[in-house]
Amino acid sequence: QVQLVESGGGLVQPGGSLRLSCAASGFDSDDYAIGWFRQAPGKEREGVACFSSSELSTYYADSVKGRFTISRDNAKNTAYLQMNSLKPEDTAVYYCAAAWDLGSTWNTAAKYNYWGHGTQVTVSS
Repeated sequence: QVQLVESGGGLVQPGGSLRLSCAASGFDSDDYAIGWFRQAPGKEREGVACFSSSELSTYYADSVKGRFTISRDNAKNTAYLQMNSLKPEDTAVYYCAAAWDLGSTWNTAAKYNYWGHGTQVTVSS
């Protein structure tokens, strides 16, 4: 069965850092683009970052560019999201997703085939 499992979320002070992990099973994540999305209370799900294996390219939302870094370890079939200089507005449930046919719209949730259940990130003093 196909499964994505996020981990690494928690409570952190503004300016702090967290690294989220996304472990994939049941499929080879090398064949998929991996995206990170987040959803804050009362807001729509938004794209945060994406790693396109076919193009070896990364994409970031303007709000996180320069602070977040997406990466992947092919041997472990795991993707990561390193989050630095965290702000209160980064507070959300973060989801890992995989897309077989991403196209050009990396931050469109409907393009992704598989989703994890999310991990909570809370940035607060």
